[in-house]
Amino acid sequence: MTPSAASSGPGAPGLDLPAVTVAPGGTAATSVTVRNDSDIVEAYGLEVVGDCAAWATVEPARVSLYPGTSETVTIRLDPPRSPEVRAGDVPLGVRVLPAEHPEAVRVLETTVHIEEFRELRAELAPRRRRGWLRGRYRLAVRNQGNAPVRVGFAAGQQGEELKFAFAPERTPLEPGESAETGLRVRTGSPVWFGSPVVWPFTVEVTDAPADGADGTPAPGTVPEEVRAPLDAEFVQIPVFPKWLLVVLAVLLALLLAWFALVRPTVRSAAEEAATKAVQPRPTPAGGPSASTGTGSGTGSGTGEDTGTGPGAGGGPGAQPGGQGQGQGQGQGQGTSAGPGAGGAGGGQFSTTIDQKTAGGRTATGTYEVPENSVFSVTDIVVANFQGDEGVLTISFGDRKITTIALETFRNQDYHWVTPIEIREKDTVTMEVTCGKPGTPATGRRAPACHEVLNVSGTMATITP
Repeated sequence: MTPSAASSGPGAPGLDLPAVTVAPGGTAATSVTVRNDSDIVEAYGLEVVGDCAAWATVEPARVSLYPGTSETVTIRLDPPRSPEVRAGDVPLGVRVLPAEHPEAVRVLETTVHIEEFRELRAELAPRRRRGWLRGRYRLAVRNQGNAPVRVGFAAGQQGEELKFAFAPERTPLEPGESAETGLRVRTGSPVWFGSPVVWPFTVEVTDAPADGADGTPAPGTVPEEVRAPLDAEFVQIPVFPKWLLVVLAVLLALLLAWFALVRPTVRSAAEEAATKAVQPRPTPAGGPSASTGTGSGTGSGTGEDTGTGPGAGGGPGAQPGGQGQGQGQGQGQGTSAGPGAGGAGGGQFSTTIDQKTAGGRTATGTYEVPENSVFSVTDIVVANFQGDEGVLTISFGDRKITTIALETFRNQDYHWVTPIEIREKDTVTMEVTCGKPGTPATGRRAPACHEVLNVSGTMATITP
């Protein structure tokens, strides 16, 4: 920049302005020489105009000169270290306004060269991430310098257990601009059992001129600032935690205890119960038990076993007689009568009531004892295989046996040592109030409640 020539008009000063270069955050100064070429005393006001006006001052801002005299005025430049002050050449204008001859105002224009500086602000979040094989991080970068840059990233650790991937790998940033980059960290193999493994690593942020082809600073540009790398950790957690090993050990111990101790005991108890179940029941009191026998002292004899069923005509309870021969000294005869006229005998009998009930309704299933019969009930089994909800009531004739909630059982059985007798024309009744149908093994909710009642015992015929 060359000094400006002095003006020769009336009241116009002569001006000299040397070149200036300034660094953001620093201070630089230049000077203007004001000369009064008029024939009167003149006062001059000086003011900085243009892009530099915000951070430039004139000292002094007003001078008074006699004709033919001059004075040097200092222009001080204090640009802030901010992205708002871009690097490069900025025009500087100094306006000189004579007080007596304002029409002779002059503006000296020149250029101030602002030096380049680089400053990056980076933040990695989170600093600690947990995972089985991989972790994701977010890297935020802001260009606090005054020139466009291209930001690059590099990660490293002491070993080679981790792999790193940035997306994107390079980001161009204008002064004051921010951007985010994703970082994915991955390990080569999982940790199956044990304690978590901590993998520390670092992330470095580099910058280069935006117009550079290979990311290296061009000749004459400022070098990259020295910045500390960002520290982070990836905590690799095991696939199976420690407490799972304890649980597996306990389950294994329980399984061994079942096969070694509990299962033989259960099997023995089940076999004993099955043996008792197949044993014949004792003959009821008053049942058929009559036998007679005769013998002769000569070594031959006859025996007779006579039993009579209900009534003189020999009903269903009649027992056949028996004959036998044996050796003896004398002769004897014995007789035992059966249940007599009007008595009853019978065999095992069971019946099933299968009842379906719509939701919110009440329905009844019955079984009626035939004429001239007595049903002696010893066992009942109730099945709620769908898991329905509601109320079930079982009655024998006018006697209510039990009322139970359906949702409390799937299978329920009752047994009596002393049979409960149900006379002819009386009924076995199962009344079901369906609150909510359940879900059977098919996995689909049933349209209605479904219960099954099995009643078993003995059925005997009676003689009028």
